[in-house]
Amino acid sequence: MSASEFTDSTVLITGATGSLGKKFIERALNELGLSSIVVYSRDELKQSELREHFGRDPRLRWVIGDIRDRDRLLKAMHGVDFVVHAAALKQVDTAEMNAYEYIHTNVIGSQNVIDAAVAAGVRKVVALSTDKASSPVNLYGASKLCADKLFTSANLDPRNCGTRLCVVRYGNVLGSRGSAVPLFRRLAAKGKSLPITDKRMTRFWITLDQAVDFIIDSFTLMKGSELFVPRIPSMRVLDLAEAVAPGALTHEVGMRPGEKLHEEMISTADAARTYQHGDRYIVLPQRGVTDEDLPTSGRLPDGFCYRSDTNNQWLSAEDIRNILT
Repeated sequence: MSASEFTDSTVLITGATGSLGKKFIERALNELGLSSIVVYSRDELKQSELREHFGRDPRLRWVIGDIRDRDRLLKAMHGVDFVVHAAALKQVDTAEMNAYEYIHTNVIGSQNVIDAAVAAGVRKVVALSTDKASSPVNLYGASKLCADKLFTSANLDPRNCGTRLCVVRYGNVLGSRGSAVPLFRRLAAKGKSLPITDKRMTRFWITLDQAVDFIIDSFTLMKGSELFVPRIPSMRVLDLAEAVAPGALTHEVGMRPGEKLHEEMISTADAARTYQHGDRYIVLPQRGVTDEDLPTSGRLPDGFCYRSDTNNQWLSAEDIRNILT
């Protein structure tokens, strides 16, 4: 991770009061040498709690705003060098009953972020995606795939006079607010059986610190239009339950509408324009890439698909327990 690019610069984070935003702010304040961080979110209570958590650090600038509001975004991005776009509606089952709200935030809101960043002359933007955006089977995943396409194509917009944009896509985040770990811990403390969606289920997993490292490194590596995917391990949901509550009883509850048995981060179709580069895969856009932009090595084999059940890296229950402690 290189911090030199960020020295004396300003970063804005949308959806900054979430688990990822909080960890990014913490790391950025301690390691990146920033002059200021703009905390952009719509929840005043969470901002107030976060302000107290960081001891009212003068480098933090607090802005109440929604990514649905393009004018508010434009004002907030005045003088900003880098943007981390983390704001999104994320609940799979809720999305199926509130489709318009998810489109308005995840798709139209993302376009607002792009428009404001370009108009404000932001240097670089990294948008956060999800494994559910690859071959999506639910509205949440489909809305994030649309957002991914918006960001990777925005570099080709003739109105864009220098703002570079890319996307990072990763799996479930250990320790995040929406993970199964807090639920399992609460139930285990009461001696209750743990609900398992399906005993065969697998997922990609990444820690908050790893996710932040990956985002920061992507700012340095990006040229524009890339989709960066980390090479991370998979885990079995049963192993997660065993790691959190050894010996606890479990019961299957079945998959929710729109849920996959195994997750995917790179489809076979996308793999045709994907390259392996160190700790990551780089998915190149369908347009705007010349032969000179293509890597000279790391091409993936025909038929490659990056799925959680066929991954070559795995976490055991003991590995998970060590990470959580």
